[in-house]
Amino acid sequence: MQPIKPPFTDETAITKVKMAENLWNTCDPEKVVLAYTEDSEWRDRTEFFKGRKAIIEFLKQKWSREKDYRLMKELWSYTENHISVRFEYEWRHDETGQWYRTHGNELWEFNDDGLMTRRDMSANDISILENDRRIRI
Repeated sequence: MQPIKPPFTDETAITKVKMAENLWNTCDPEKVVLAYTEDSEWRDRTEFFKGRKAIIEFLKQKWSREKDYRLMKELWSYTENHISVRFEYEWRHDETGQWYRTHGNELWEFNDDGLMTRRDMSANDISILENDRRIRI
């Protein structure tokens, strides 16, 4: 499928966010990375890195410790080539079985081909009981 290209409209921005949600819920770094440019710049909490190889390594580590990952994204706002989203995801810690819910925001910047050149993410985690989960895909 071809990427949705800027400038964004209400419809294309919402579709872009839902496509990202679906892609991340695959938990497949090799698929996810294709939505980003070769030199995409990321900030994820306190980590800063650049490029597809670094993205793949980051996602492999992330999903090796965040078991049963389930994500929900919602469009916050957009401009011509930027989208901001709020997100929530739930995951189980491998060693203890403790469940967590992560809340956060992302700012995305896209090139003319619709690939993300920059992802800036902030988030907080809270521990939850398994029966308090809200996201079940």
